[in-house]
Amino acid sequence: MKQQTSEQLFGQIQDYIEHLSYMREPKGLYEPIEYVLSLGGKRLRPVLMLLAYNLYREDVEQIFPQAAGIETYHNFTLLHDDLMDKADMRRGKPVVHKKWNENTAILSGDAMLILAFQLMLRQCPAEKMQRVMEVFGQVALEVCEGQQWDMEFETRQDVSVGEYIEMIRLKTSVLLAGALQIGAILGGASDEDVRHLYDFGIQAGLAFQLQDDYLDVYGDPAVFGKKIGGDILCNKKTYMLITALNRADESDRKELLRWLGACDFVAEEKIAAVTSIYNRIGMAGICEEEIEKYYSKALEFLNKVSVDASLKENLRTFVCRLMNRKL
Repeated sequence: MKQQTSEQLFGQIQDYIEHLSYMREPKGLYEPIEYVLSLGGKRLRPVLMLLAYNLYREDVEQIFPQAAGIETYHNFTLLHDDLMDKADMRRGKPVVHKKWNENTAILSGDAMLILAFQLMLRQCPAEKMQRVMEVFGQVALEVCEGQQWDMEFETRQDVSVGEYIEMIRLKTSVLLAGALQIGAILGGASDEDVRHLYDFGIQAGLAFQLQDDYLDVYGDPAVFGKKIGGDILCNKKTYMLITALNRADESDRKELLRWLGACDFVAEEKIAAVTSIYNRIGMAGICEEEIEKYYSKALEFLNKVSVDASLKENLRTFVCRLMNRKL
């Protein structure tokens, strides 16, 4: 069976998305949608969907609408997240509520959500439509649940590691897992393979988010693509911070809490002070172990998928590269 690499699939779905016409009247509603989707990105979710489908079928172009649907949904969440976070920039460009206004961001985001569901339905085989839409609807709801937990964590100092892992499962992992699940369903996978690919996506998503937490502290800005220490400056409840609060001695915990409560500070000083505490606790090694745990679990589930190992190589390679792992 003809297999395509993630690079080939990225090129195809990128071209498909670029040529989708979202433009209708009134332009003030649809221009922000085209703007958001034109900002690019890694297209992780549609590529994962296509890779899962390609385990079972060659005609990947048949599910381009569904792949574009999941990417449209993902970008809808970013549009609303930016508004809730009061962000100014996304991928080096002004966010919608800055380029237009907050009301436009809300309404254009709502329209994106509807368009995502329309794309998911487009050319979807009748016998698979209900299952696909049940998965997509559940995933979309769980992402909202994850975002709500994330917002509630902002005002809490007692967030546990378990609560944080559940939050990132909902906010990040389920959309990756759902993309794989829908691709497998549309490809005609067995129920068992669909479950294994979903679980693979959940574990890989957890590893991916924990790596993001790690890189915000210890990454190379040139490689990471953004400034280091952003999570520290905004007191974001990450695995690094939650674990450090749990493991710190009395002195370091008091110092961490002081920085969490500080309103007037020099950014570089705060980043350096918190990172120094992390270093004393050994947070780099602790987080790396946790990342490896979830990454290994992900590969275990991929290994259980009942297609020839050679057919899974493109999917394995794609996730390895995301995790900066050697093949």
